Amino acid sequence: MENFEHYNKEQKVVDLVWANIFGVVMVIPVAILYFIPYYLIWSFSGSYLKVMDSFGLNGLFLFFCCIIGIVVHELIHGITWSFFTEKGFKSIKFGILKKMLTPYCHCNEPLKIKHYILGALMPLLLLGIIPALLAIIFGWRGVLLFGFIFTLTACGDILIVWSLRKENKNDYVEDHPSEAGCFVYRKK
Repeated sequence: MENFEHYNKEQKVVDLVWANIFGVVMVIPVAILYFIPYYLIWSFSGSYLKVMDSFGLNGLFLFFCCIIGIVVHELIHGITWSFFTEKGFKSIKFGILKKMLTPYCHCNEPLKIKHYILGALMPLLLLGIIPALLAIIFGWRGVLLFGFIFTLTACGDILIVWSLRKENKNDYVEDHPSEAGCFVYRKK
């Protein structure tokens, strides 16, 4: 493990209220990005009209998929980060930030910034972008809605990664133990 006495430490925290506002603001651009191509490809079949058919059995199924997806989202963070820790999955902790009822995954070990970013963005990729792309290609409207929802649920992760964009990717970052964010360790 790296000795951090020769590093400067800076806290980078994302305000959860701002993260939720950012998520609402991102609804329109993400909807344009996903639903317009879906419409252009699948409009001849009329299936685009059923994108929002989230009532009844389909809606209940989507609701349960989203609940399970929230858990899987946090597991993806933990599994990815565990590959870069000395103690593996033993360094990963899960819980809920009580302020905003926000689930979280916390890594107890510092990671290189590039590894932290990978783990932070992996749920966006696996639950948001890839399902949405597959839905656009194959015309799966329920999967499109799932990808749309899980792209938006990654907005807090996107904000944390954005705050690290100018950092040296080989410096270190440690998950904040009680806030949405981290501590950056830069060599002196």
